[in-house]
Amino acid sequence: MITVKEITAEKEMISFVKFPFLLYKNNPYWVPPLINDEIESFDKTKNPVFEHAIAHYFLAYKDEKIVGRVAAIINWTEVNDQQIKKMRFGWFDFVDDIEVSKALLDKVAEIGKSHQLEFMEGPVGFSNLDKVGVLSEGFDQVSTAITWYNHAYYKDHLEQLGFVKAKEWIESYFSMNDVHPENYQRMAALLKDRYQLHILNFKSIKELMPYVDKMFELFNTSYSKLSSFVPISDVQIAYFKKKYIGLIDPEYIKYVADKDGNLLAFAITMPNYAEALQKTNGKLFPFGFYHLLKAQKSSKEVVFYLIGIHPDWQNKGLVAIIFSEFFKVFVKRGITKFIRTPELEDNTAIHLLWKNFNPIIHKRRRTYRKDL
Repeated sequence: MITVKEITAEKEMISFVKFPFLLYKNNPYWVPPLINDEIESFDKTKNPVFEHAIAHYFLAYKDEKIVGRVAAIINWTEVNDQQIKKMRFGWFDFVDDIEVSKALLDKVAEIGKSHQLEFMEGPVGFSNLDKVGVLSEGFDQVSTAITWYNHAYYKDHLEQLGFVKAKEWIESYFSMNDVHPENYQRMAALLKDRYQLHILNFKSIKELMPYVDKMFELFNTSYSKLSSFVPISDVQIAYFKKKYIGLIDPEYIKYVADKDGNLLAFAITMPNYAEALQKTNGKLFPFGFYHLLKAQKSSKEVVFYLIGIHPDWQNKGLVAIIFSEFFKVFVKRGITKFIRTPELEDNTAIHLLWKNFNPIIHKRRRTYRKDL
């Protein structure tokens, strides 16, 4: 018999966060989150997303053992301001038992119906800066720090339970061997001269910080027309600045501005922390920090975390300027591989940015929806 329990106690939340550590034990492709960081993201007193969102957390038990989990989420900005009557669900993990996945999703549906919502969709997080999608291809590929990994049966369970594909994302990579600097360095020089543009490079977080608010404003503008987009609030921006920006190597962030200082494009990259996180097993102490710092200095792989270009400039080749500057850093660091994080399949503008780098699609993921 399956029992589903809504959890509220701290001890239960720790079990919620740690369940995937049991489900994916010894799996070479799963990348664990940092346990304390994950717990904090669910804390209403710390994560500002809860100013406009609510969440319920459920654990499924069978024979007194945890066999599944799910977070049921309502983002009120999406529901009230955008008039998208969506019941979200995320952090959805379960053993290969259809009764378990059904029992968990039934709880999500109950909450959605109680708030007169029209459909449920997931797996998604609270906002666009959270992880998204259930993996549908690429189960033999190592995950990244900012994506969920899952067993192949997840997709099958959702489809058996009447869910249909809502959106699809692709992930790809390309090699330094496919980067030909002469092609975009010439274009970068022409663009900077024609439009009076300049690149903003940073040597310290102190130099970077004054521009972060503008970057998030541009992020909201760049992605506003995408079907999955929910704006990032000022309070959330302040939270992400405090929590994450200081952890990024300033050389791995580039901005493009016009002659008046208006921000037109940005890109955030980071070393690939996947292997380091696997070694930490979710804990920074006693040796987790060491593995992460080592990866920051020595990883030969780069993950493209975020890239945003103002809609008025998306067809003018600004990526050439960005990559021209990044190339100098990547050569100095000995980078050999570039990994793109999930990008919506129908986001034509972003795919066009990479066409000249011969990207190889190695993963696909999707969200599923079902009417309530």
